[in-house]
Parts: sequence; structure tokens; C-alpha cells
Amino acid sequence: MTQFHSFDVPDVLKQRIYEVVQAVPAGQVATYGDIALIVGGGCDARTVGYALNEIPKGDAEDVPWQRVINAQGGISTKGLLQRKLLEDEAIGFAIDDRVPLGQYRWAGPSAAWAAEYGFHELPLRPEQPAEQLSLFGQPPAEE
Repeated sequence: MTQFHSFDVPDVLKQRIYEVVQAVPAGQVATYGDIALIVGGGCDARTVGYALNEIPKGDAEDVPWQRVINAQGGISTKGLLQRKLLEDEAIGFAIDDRVPLGQYRWAGPSAAWAAEYGFHELPLRPEQPAEQLSLFGQPPAEE
């Protein structure tokens, strides 16, 4: 897989990363790796971090960078701004100062959105049971 350094992340890749980050809903978080999987095409977690570090000043409010955290649920930025912004969105922190990913982690884009914009869906995680599976083999109740 291609790894980019902060000085050589292509602008088109940065824009694709920003587009995915903009899709993360308020009150939810994604990991750097989640964003990289959705973007695909040689993007990795480190590249996502570099791209977020280079958000143009005029676009900082449009790209909710604070919603992207590390795979352990921790904040990777220095200072308290990211935590404050997440808490303002009602995202809680555990006693170890990490976001409980099982509670706040974004499941990723819908299949339709991913297909429309040329991105990938995230694979189901263990805490995300498939809808077609249910106890006793009955279809899930509709809401």
C-alpha cells in the first residue's frame, strides 16, 4: 500500500478524505483507519492524519476533523480543543479518557452514498450484527 508523507498527499486525495470526514454525523466518531478504508485507493490511516493536519484555514469549519480519532478511541491532537468539540456534540469519554467506540463509532456510509461518490463501505464489525441475522432465525422487526 502506498504511504504518503504530509508534503506529498495529492490534493485530490485530500479532498476525498475531507468529503468522507464531512459525512461523519455529529455525535459519532470514526477512526483514521475507517476513513482510509472508505476512501481506498492507497489511502492509509497515516495519510488521513496528514490530510486532516493540512485542512485549509478557510475550510476548517466545514470539515469536522474532531470526529476522527485513533483506533483505541483516543484523541491524537495536543491540547483540549478536540475533546471539548466532541463533548459539545454529546460524545462521552470513559475513565481512561478514550471515546467508547462501541457506543459512538460511525458504521460508515450507506451503500448508496458510497456508490454515488465512488467510496467504499466499511465491513461489519463484531459490535454491528448483520440485520439479516436474528435470534431464532426470524427477520428483524421493522421500526
